Amino acid sequence: MSENNTDALPFVYNYLKKAKQEKNYKKIFQGYQDAAFFSNNKFQKLQYADSCIISVLPSADHELISSAYLEKGVIYYFFYKQYKPALNEYLKAYEYSKDIKNDFLKYRIIYHLGVVKSYLGYYEDALKLFNQCVTHFQPFTDGNIHPNLIFNNRKGYFNSVHQQIICYSNLGDFKKSDSLISLSLNTIPLSTEFNLERAYFIKSSAISDFRKSRFNEIVEKLKLALPEFKRYNDFTWTSFCYFYIGKSYERLNKGKEAVEYFTKVDSIFQKQQFIIPELRSNYESLINYYNKTKNTQKELYYTKQLLNADKILNSDFQYLSNKIHKEYDTQALLEKQRSLENSSIYGSFALACSVIMIVVLFLILYYRGRREKQIKYKYHILQERLKINQLPPDNENLDSDEIKIQKTGVSDHIARDILVKLNEFEKKKTFKKKGITLSDMAKNFGTNTKYLSQVINEYKGKKFNTYINELRINYITRELYYDIRLLDYTIEGLAEQCGISSRQNFSDFFYEINGIRPSEFIKKRRLELKNSLI
Repeated sequence: MSENNTDALPFVYNYLKKAKQEKNYKKIFQGYQDAAFFSNNKFQKLQYADSCIISVLPSADHELISSAYLEKGVIYYFFYKQYKPALNEYLKAYEYSKDIKNDFLKYRIIYHLGVVKSYLGYYEDALKLFNQCVTHFQPFTDGNIHPNLIFNNRKGYFNSVHQQIICYSNLGDFKKSDSLISLSLNTIPLSTEFNLERAYFIKSSAISDFRKSRFNEIVEKLKLALPEFKRYNDFTWTSFCYFYIGKSYERLNKGKEAVEYFTKVDSIFQKQQFIIPELRSNYESLINYYNKTKNTQKELYYTKQLLNADKILNSDFQYLSNKIHKEYDTQALLEKQRSLENSSIYGSFALACSVIMIVVLFLILYYRGRREKQIKYKYHILQERLKINQLPPDNENLDSDEIKIQKTGVSDHIARDILVKLNEFEKKKTFKKKGITLSDMAKNFGTNTKYLSQVINEYKGKKFNTYINELRINYITRELYYDIRLLDYTIEGLAEQCGISSRQNFSDFFYEINGIRPSEFIKKRRLELKNSLI
């Protein structure tokens, strides 16, 4: 029976009942895997995966336990696209797989760890893992072996090749990626059991066409691949197809058609709260479209959605990057160290020192590379915010009648008066004055500290000190980006420009609000300007 066919479940339940009566752990494992396979409900699939782990843990069979954790991770990845819990399960599977002899299982785990690395943008690292997988799976895709082994290894092989294509494309090796696309489309079995893998390669071919500006062909190919992704409820590649169909229509100057597909990407994001980094510009296209058509309401909505997407991407990046390094990369190096030490007693001390040096060097290079990627990502987000004016702009004059009054403990008349004065305070950039206190401002505004503090809390959504610091940092950030003379200032000089008393406070506030240090921002901006002149 086919996947998600619930007619199979009564047979599976009988199978499980018998397996439990016999305390046959291998059969119990198989029963729960079949239950997850034939269930058409992703929540039930996860429940069966949990039950499988609980049931096989008493067996102390590391191969079964590793497989159970891996299958749960695959459900999180494929049906939920939740990389955090998926990675947790992969790492547990990896831990239990260290002393097993099942190479097929080991390379399935390596494959899924590679997928996480690829999602994080570590394409070179991911490619090494996928190359290992292809090397292992390919010899078993044909020959005089059991048909089930051939089928499973073909699945492993073609999925690994698909991930190779993604890595090569992102690394700019288009000759290699195009060659693999052509090879895969010509060699993949015609069986309907490989329709999903075939859709992956059709999708990859369409993206190659996008690079070559074959926009009509892209739309045709992606619409061919879409039904298969929808059939498996693969919302990641579904939204990916919608995005590139939209981009193709955009390039063909069909704005309304483009927006229709960009909106579908947003619908998936709203429902699943997941987006891959490549689709971030979906919101930039929507923001630009509604800016041109003067639809302020929708422009604001998609600006907020872009910020939500950035928040999720940033959260995933920090958690996954630390986790996979700490529990996989370092562990793999330590295992290599132990293997080398056990292979020969002679020279073990020198060998240990060498491995430790390698680990230390790796950690230094890794953290440096990871930090650089984080800085680059944060700078890009900040740059986009500056370009589309997501940093609060200089306020325009507001009439007191234009201010919408909220229900607070302060009378409407007093709140309106304070807000008008706050607007003037921001417009004249009085916040640049050093040593501003709540008491001083209240005195200048002709009110008391309680009312002023309450209005700032309620209407600005922050405490007084945070309000002042954000005004100062947003001001100096914008000035740094647009006034190249400031790039030659010292950190002390920049702090002085915006009214912050010390270098350290300035650097800390800048990092807290923008996500990178001012020195890092200046370095990136200088490099950007230099490259624009080449």
